[in-house]
This record gives sequence, structure tokens and C-alpha cells, in this order.
Amino acid sequence: MAIEKALLLIADIGGYTRFMSHHRFSLAHAQETVAQLLEAVIDASGPLKLAKLEGDAAFFYAVGEDFPAFAQQVSNIRRAFLSRRERFVVDRMCKCDGCMQVGALTLKFVAHAGEVAFQRVKHLTELAGVDVILVHRMLKNDVPVSEYVLMTDVVHQRLAPELRQLTCGLEHEFEGVGRTATHYLDLNTFALAPPEPLGPSLPRKLWAKLMMELRSLKYVLGLKQPCEDFRNVEVVDVQKP
Repeated sequence: MAIEKALLLIADIGGYTRFMSHHRFSLAHAQETVAQLLEAVIDASGPLKLAKLEGDAAFFYAVGEDFPAFAQQVSNIRRAFLSRRERFVVDRMCKCDGCMQVGALTLKFVAHAGEVAFQRVKHLTELAGVDVILVHRMLKNDVPVSEYVLMTDVVHQRLAPELRQLTCGLEHEFEGVGRTATHYLDLNTFALAPPEPLGPSLPRKLWAKLMMELRSLKYVLGLKQPCEDFRNVEVVDVQKP
């Protein structure tokens, strides 16, 4: 089991009503929407490597102590997320709650760097260690805004001076870790070029609708439970369509 220095980053999608008491059709569309948004996030991750998908979040890492392009990578991921979210809104043909809430979905990040144990299990790379635990604990925090990058000191110190000036300090008591100095950057104050505007297109809408129904069919039919591993949605009283 190799131990190396690494940057750890989790991109977490939120914004759906936390307690959803809807029929399976709506939850199936919510599941598929988040899956496609995560695909966009992963495609835009650049040199970051995907450790694993965790429900409505993607866990990335980058080996080494030099990560000067961290802010640019976060910016690229967020722009891809916003672009895909806007496409969902423009192409929306379904009125279920899972589709109607798409415009309210948000993306937040937590970042830490430290020592990580890497273990190969068949074709997968498992990450373990105290620093892996810490970055996951950071998802439950006291940041007062909905879209942000929350980072520990070691990541904060690598930011460009002009970005560090935009951050706010916030000390946390993380379970099993203790008092930890953190800093957050409100992404709504972070300059970001808007996604390319997307005009209406009936063929594209119809194709998007068809693919949504096909990809979510296994959830609608009850072959798989929709949203069961989402950390930002608690599903109760799921009914059949």
C-alpha cells in the first residue's frame, strides 16, 4: 500500500428538496439529472483523477504537492456544471418535481491536501487515511453560503494572493478530527465566464426527453432504488408511478 502526498477534492451537487415524498417517476428523473451533471463535472476535471462517485458527489485526487492550477480546475468544473444545468432547463419538457427543480441545483467543493494511502483493488484505486476522512467530514460544515469552495490551510496557502483576499476564515470542529482551521470562497463572488447561450431546438429537446426516459427506466420500473445513495436528499414514502 503506497502512501503519497495528494490534493483531495470533492464536488458535491445539492439543491433538491431534502425530504422528497414523490412518486418514483420524479425521483428517477432526479437520479438521472444528477448523473448527467456529474458526467459534465468529470469531463471538465482535467488532470484531476476520479477516485469514486459517491451518490450526488464526485471525489477527485491529484498526486503531488504542486497544484498551482487548483482554482482554474474548480472554475472549469463549475462552468461545465452550469452549462449542463442550463441545457436541462432550456430542453425541459417534463413537469415532474425532479425536472422542475433543476434550475435550483448547486455545486459546492471541499478541498484538502495531505498523505493518502493508495490501494489497488482490481481496476479500482482505493484511497484511505486520516486526510481522506477529513475531506469527507468537511462536507458537513457551517459555511453560510450555498455555493463555495471550503479548503484547509494547506490548500488556502497555495491560492494566488488575489483569490486569498476573497476568502473568509472559519474554524470547524470536525467529528473524529477536532478543531480545524478552514477558509471558504463564495463562488458567487468568483469571476466566471458565463456558459455559451443555448438556443431552443425541438429535435434536441425530443432527443433529450427520449434519453432521459430510457436511462431512468430501471428506476421507474423499480429495478433500482432512485436517489438511495444521495447525501443531499432523504427519500421517504416513495410511491410507484
